[in-house]
Amino acid sequence: MMTGADNFHSRLVAWMKIILPLIALGLLSTLFLISRNVDPTKNVAITGIDLEQRADDLGATNPSFAGVTNRGDQVSIRARQAKPNAQDPEHLLAETVTAKLRLTSGTVIDITSNHAEMHQGRLTANLEGDVHVVTTNGYDLTTQKLDTRLDSLYAETPGPVQGAAPVGTIEAGRMRLDTDKTTGEAHLLFTDGVKLLYTPQNPEE
Repeated sequence: MMTGADNFHSRLVAWMKIILPLIALGLLSTLFLISRNVDPTKNVAITGIDLEQRADDLGATNPSFAGVTNRGDQVSIRARQAKPNAQDPEHLLAETVTAKLRLTSGTVIDITSNHAEMHQGRLTANLEGDVHVVTTNGYDLTTQKLDTRLDSLYAETPGPVQGAAPVGTIEAGRMRLDTDKTTGEAHLLFTDGVKLLYTPQNPEE
């Protein structure tokens, strides 16, 4: 008479006769596929892999930042690519940068640059390389560097700036955008040898 244990053992043996050949067949087919892609006569160039360089290349594609200044202006920054500095993880290096400032007055400022260095702890962004500034109130300016903050209304060029102004063309050694301490409104200040070429709105004037 067959007991329950014997019956279980018989069923187990029967299943193993089916499962084990299938596992073996799967292993053989896997080895066959691998052997078609790997040439055992060639050595793997482990020494050619620079792990430190791979770590340095870590970054983000199309990262963006958005925030509000202490007076309510909206700030947004987008880049094609950004990666942290190896010595300071809060220091980000960005490429092909686009920034937009929506001031509480309604004026919108669009800024583009080739590169930018952003520091998350200090809330600063230094834009460099063909910096282009366009405002909805009539300014279209270019410079090589623009230092900005992300928590307050502040932007300054440490070097020359030139371009179109609402009343003509302008050149200056420096430009600064911040908040007027008296009125609390945003104002744009040009200094260090300002040259303004006035162009009348109506040529007949």
